[in-house]
Amino acid sequence: MGVSTSSPEKGPGTNGIAVVTVDFPPVNALPVAGWFALADAVRAAGRDPEVRCVVLTAEGRGFNAGVDIKEIQKDGAGALIGVNRGCAEAFAAVYDCEVPVVAAVHGFCLGGGVGLVGNADAIVASEDATFGLPELDRGALGAATHLARLVPQHLMRALYYTSRTATAAELHAHGSVWRVVPREQLPAAALELAREIAAKDGQLLRLAKAAINGIDPVDVRRSYRFEQGFTFEADLSGVADRVRDRFGRDGG
Repeated sequence: MGVSTSSPEKGPGTNGIAVVTVDFPPVNALPVAGWFALADAVRAAGRDPEVRCVVLTAEGRGFNAGVDIKEIQKDGAGALIGVNRGCAEAFAAVYDCEVPVVAAVHGFCLGGGVGLVGNADAIVASEDATFGLPELDRGALGAATHLARLVPQHLMRALYYTSRTATAAELHAHGSVWRVVPREQLPAAALELAREIAAKDGQLLRLAKAAINGIDPVDVRRSYRFEQGFTFEADLSGVADRVRDRFGRDGG
């Protein structure tokens, strides 16, 4: 359980790919420490001079179910501050990773999961993958910044306000998912794209990543932190606890 980094191929030398895997049973709802561990793993992989592409993947039922709501309910403001900082660190680590990041998504990709894949360079998804922000049902706000990188503006708003999800096929139609494959083919499909990227010159890839980030029309770090301020407002006003309590009673 936790966050681990591996190479998809054994033997002498390196293929230039690092696979960062998240595994927090039962649904990959990450605790505060998990978000920071993920940030550290992605940053370390990107700093490795032998790595030219990072694949971000997960074990279990789904890619990511967001934050651990039970931890926030138990520990209160301290956990909320921690998880907000942890999410910001993890999202930024993916965005600022020195080499391209390919997200391999299966099952549910919710809340913080959208923050991760929205900041990735490319997304490969299984046919059963769904993407969404159930934040309004969880007493929180945030990651509209990242959902807006996956779907057009008005669809983002409708999905956000309703807490509905979009399928991998729908995101593929919008151009944000590179490829959709049967679930059993997901690891191979993600590695296929990663190998094509990693075949390029490593130094030039790092320059390309920095250049592309530099021309991004939205500062994702600043816009996400702006969103998080409203999460704190919801918490301080009591509305967040009211919604989270209802979520817990309804079997969340």
